[in-house]
Amino acid sequence: MDTQAPAGERAAWADLPRRQVREFADRAMEEVPALAQEILDTICREHPRMPLLVDESGELVALVGIRRALEEFLQHLVCGSGSPQLHLEVFQDFGRGEGQQGRTLDSLQAVYRLGVRLAWRRLAAIGHEARIPPPAMYDLAEAGFAFLDGLVDQTVRGYAEAAARQAGERLRLQRKLTQALLGEYRADRSRPLEEYAAHAARIGWTLPQRVAVGVLMRPARDCVAPALGAEVLLDMEREQPLLFVPDPGVPGRREQVHRALRGWTGAIGPAVPLADAAASLRWATEAMSLIERGLLPSGDLLYCTEHIDALVLLPPEELIEALSDRCLAPLAERGPTQRRRLAETLLAWLETRGGAPEIAARLGVHPQTVRYRMRQIKELWGDDVEDPDRRFELELVLRAQRLQGRLALPGPAGHGTAP
Repeated sequence: MDTQAPAGERAAWADLPRRQVREFADRAMEEVPALAQEILDTICREHPRMPLLVDESGELVALVGIRRALEEFLQHLVCGSGSPQLHLEVFQDFGRGEGQQGRTLDSLQAVYRLGVRLAWRRLAAIGHEARIPPPAMYDLAEAGFAFLDGLVDQTVRGYAEAAARQAGERLRLQRKLTQALLGEYRADRSRPLEEYAAHAARIGWTLPQRVAVGVLMRPARDCVAPALGAEVLLDMEREQPLLFVPDPGVPGRREQVHRALRGWTGAIGPAVPLADAAASLRWATEAMSLIERGLLPSGDLLYCTEHIDALVLLPPEELIEALSDRCLAPLAERGPTQRRRLAETLLAWLETRGGAPEIAARLGVHPQTVRYRMRQIKELWGDDVEDPDRRFELELVLRAQRLQGRLALPGPAGHGTAP
């Protein structure tokens, strides 16, 4: 961006007599209006889709920008000190406009390069008329392309600002929509959710038939929002961010979410009708609570539908403990090791209803040991182990203890246990 010759560079231009530099700049400055118009006309022919906006005075914004850029560059050639001060907010506006319209900067930078080529062609002719030596003109060309870099920097800055504002606005609108879907700020929760379709459309989100709500644990305080794509709503303003996964059963949706959240810990609730999003969130929140207590695995994305036993048995902790005290009362007089071994054997029998060899294989003990323990169990519980209701209660409390890590017995095939 610096058109002043650093030490050892652009010396030919720096050595020109001031009178000759002034003459060149004056001639070029006279032609700026016509040159700016020529540049704009050529750009419009080669890039007919480029939008042309007018300012408050009715002038074309692009024409004003081209004219100001040429004038600033020529003025700097005369001053010849330091870097040119680019007070060219119009180029930042160009970048903002591209960002707001969702376009890339590729076409805009192509327009800039075209403008520089046209400007250089005319400046070279003026330099020839002013008898500027070729080495000095080479320096001028270098300065021109450096000046172009400065204009591009201004444009990129405007583009980045627009992108950041749009991203922030999208997140704000997403949060407002998630709050509405959860009913947090609806005075009348009976209002149909279709009323929010227009609001959803502002961020390109079509109201789905079903949704799964997830809760996330940040991997770090300053972590950036995961790139989930426009299909998934994200609310990063909470201590534990929320995500709304539309139509979770769509092929590829689960893989998309899992890939974007690699490295995050989270829980995703069951898929429910959109109006019941709060229910999905409730289960996801419950699962996250169990993750934080170490009762469900962390470091990955957990789906509530794959941990139904834990979510059903672990949250009503006081009720399960009370039931345990009653159901397992026959073990109260036994020592801790014997209590655990008998409980594990009883649970293996309740889950399999198999014979001693099958139970022994699950427990990793000899069948004769199982037979000995089963005799003790029948002595302790009597006919209760044959009563369907009592068996159900016993299996309930013993499964809960296994999920809590108090029993070492592995779960049956297809059932996970807590670590």
